[in-house]
Amino acid sequence: MTLVSTAFGEELRRRRLDAGLSLTALSAAVHYSKAQLSKVERGIKVPSRDLVRLCDAALRADGALIACGATSTGQQPGGPVPAASEEEEWMMQLSPDGPSWFQPVGRRQIVSAGAASLLSVRMGGESPVGPTAGAGMLEASRSLFTQYRRMGQTVEPGFLLPGLIAQTHTLRALSAHTDKDTRQELLALGSRYAEYVGWLVQESGDDRAALWWTQRAVDLAEASGDRDLGGYALVRRALVTLYQDDAEQTVALAQKAQNGALPPRIRGLAAQREAQGHALAGDRDACLRALDRARGFFARQEDSPGTLVIGSMHLPDSVGMITGWCLVDLGRPGEAVEELDRQLAQVSDEALRTRVRYGVRRALACAADGQIDRACALTEPLLDAVEAVRSATVTIDLRRLTRVLARYPDHPLVRRLGPRLGTLSRIRIS
Repeated sequence: MTLVSTAFGEELRRRRLDAGLSLTALSAAVHYSKAQLSKVERGIKVPSRDLVRLCDAALRADGALIACGATSTGQQPGGPVPAASEEEEWMMQLSPDGPSWFQPVGRRQIVSAGAASLLSVRMGGESPVGPTAGAGMLEASRSLFTQYRRMGQTVEPGFLLPGLIAQTHTLRALSAHTDKDTRQELLALGSRYAEYVGWLVQESGDDRAALWWTQRAVDLAEASGDRDLGGYALVRRALVTLYQDDAEQTVALAQKAQNGALPPRIRGLAAQREAQGHALAGDRDACLRALDRARGFFARQEDSPGTLVIGSMHLPDSVGMITGWCLVDLGRPGEAVEELDRQLAQVSDEALRTRVRYGVRRALACAADGQIDRACALTEPLLDAVEAVRSATVTIDLRRLTRVLARYPDHPLVRRLGPRLGTLSRIRIS
């Protein structure tokens, strides 16, 4: 039989023996069978991501086993972040019974294709827009943005993206026909629309397009005179690298976004993302330090009436929830369950996407901690919501949960959930 992960297996065995643990004792600590651990140590079986993290925590390896496991299994960090596009024209096709799509194209392409072949209806305006009309558009668009964010908690991104993209274009185009002050406000609001589009596009499973939209948000914000959103864009890019399992890039981007000139909220969100990167690397101490910094930044933020919230607006205790999240990646599932229990009790029932995201994470922690009955009991009521919101990032954790539960094929609750879990964890998001 071919040896597939000899380096990790040897390091695991060395650390286990140094800790004075038998295979039976380590098996009880990580809730994996003795036979499976033996195969991993002998290099016969590739360790799963979750097993690596649990072993790292149980043997107090401080990330050394995580790094060794990534090398041994051939895991590679995410590719380079694509450069910003120079395209300026937007095309969108909406079809009631077929595929809908959005595509940025260059002006040269439009000229070469011919305007008649691209547009059948002339849209847009040339007349100046007065202050009253501009203020009215701002008020309506702000209210609409809040409604879109609420709807984003309960339906899949594909239903919302066409309207959000069209509204972003409207604000961008309208800004060219208003007075200076109104123009800046329209562009600033347009940047928030574009940033939210980027998040929903990532939820749809397209990281490259998500980064394109994040850069558009930065461009609109800078045109309005706001350079702070550029810092938040680093936090968004760090989220992409986090889900690509690239701890080093996640930490680097998040640390860059903690520039002292940025508002405390953005720096707090960046510190949270840094903590998630450290957790991914198995560095508990650095993770906890970053979470402490995040709490300090949030304590200094000043909320102005009417200001649109950057980042999630559905977490009563953002740092507490991210602490629970990090404990899963640190291989401490029992502690994670306790923290996520406390945090999810505070989240509104209306925040469906948020409850699904962290609810699946909690179920994963329960399963990793050997609490199979409770993991199944927590998972079952989430499945309808998982199907409704169709989140690519949630699906990543759902697949991990499915793999952990698959180790208990004879458990009656696992057998009942298995078929639907398998279907949902294979959903094609985009």
